[in-house]
Amino acid sequence: MSSFQSGARRALRQALVSTRQHLHQQTTTPRRASPLLSSSPRYFTTSSRLLKDEESPSGKEGQYARTDHTIQVSYPGPSSSQLPPADSLVKGIGHGGVPTLPTFSLQGKVGVVTGGARGLGLVMGQGMVISGADLAIVDLNQAEAEKQAELIVETFKRDNPSATRLPKVTAHYADVSSPESVQSCIAEIVGAHGKIDSLVTSAGFTENFEAVSYPFDRVQKLWGVNVDGTWLFATEIARHLMERKAKGSMVFIGSMSGSIVNVPQPQAPYNAAKAAVRHMAASLAVEWAKYGVRVNTISPGYMLTALTQKILDDNPDLKEKWTSLIPQGKMGKPEDLMGPVTFLLSDASSYVTGADLRVDGGYTCT
Repeated sequence: MSSFQSGARRALRQALVSTRQHLHQQTTTPRRASPLLSSSPRYFTTSSRLLKDEESPSGKEGQYARTDHTIQVSYPGPSSSQLPPADSLVKGIGHGGVPTLPTFSLQGKVGVVTGGARGLGLVMGQGMVISGADLAIVDLNQAEAEKQAELIVETFKRDNPSATRLPKVTAHYADVSSPESVQSCIAEIVGAHGKIDSLVTSAGFTENFEAVSYPFDRVQKLWGVNVDGTWLFATEIARHLMERKAKGSMVFIGSMSGSIVNVPQPQAPYNAAKAAVRHMAASLAVEWAKYGVRVNTISPGYMLTALTQKILDDNPDLKEKWTSLIPQGKMGKPEDLMGPVTFLLSDASSYVTGADLRVDGGYTCT
């Protein structure tokens, strides 16, 4: 054996002995308590809030990560008087002198928005029209859909007095959970516009019940609108596109609730429904890619609609809990969805399919 190898072994034995002695000293020698392990009050930060955990209102740790059956929240949309003016966003048909990639334009496209007579669907539909698309508004309330269709065109005319062409915006009735109603609605839209190029599935609702007390007929209705309605419109319009041998783009409106569990309001069936919508989009994106039909989802976070604002005004603690979990420290506006939906429907996203675009102020990052 060489002298080098012998020396190396001696050095290794000495290191092992030294390590054992050090470990033994650590386990037997009293140590001064670390400030982090002391019994003094501890402070934890969560987003923009500083909390003393021993002095929380409930007196229990983890209070902000639990559901509360007393919370009742609904998410309707803004009324017609709150429709954003087009000139505050983009003046003109998608450009208005502002340098923009032409691939973001929806000119020559016919889009369908379910649940489009109010709320997020209404505002996204307006964004599609501003970007150049013709629009078919689908809603259970046809009278409201007709009113909003007229308002969108009037707003466009007012903000674009020199426009050589006005958008065609039509209103249609559909019970999105009924196959017969959906088929009839799509036939009516094709009859009015001649074709369909894109779809936004915004019809949906949520309710707040503890799971053990959630009426099953209400669960079925919720899934019927949120899940079945998405499936029925997507498959019918995909069939239309395939028959035309035309490319198309679909955007399913999911929710951050499909990826996380909202607190403090209990809404398990809604969360499960939105998770289903997200995975449905990914599955259909793969299946329909060979036909040139793209399918993506937008998953909004907490959006500040008219009634949501009223609920939060009446429940300031709820607003504090929600916003404290949002890194941007604020809720979103319906207008925040105009850009994402235009991007995903346009040729600017021609290589994007099966994606989930979260518009939540960073909520799901934490």
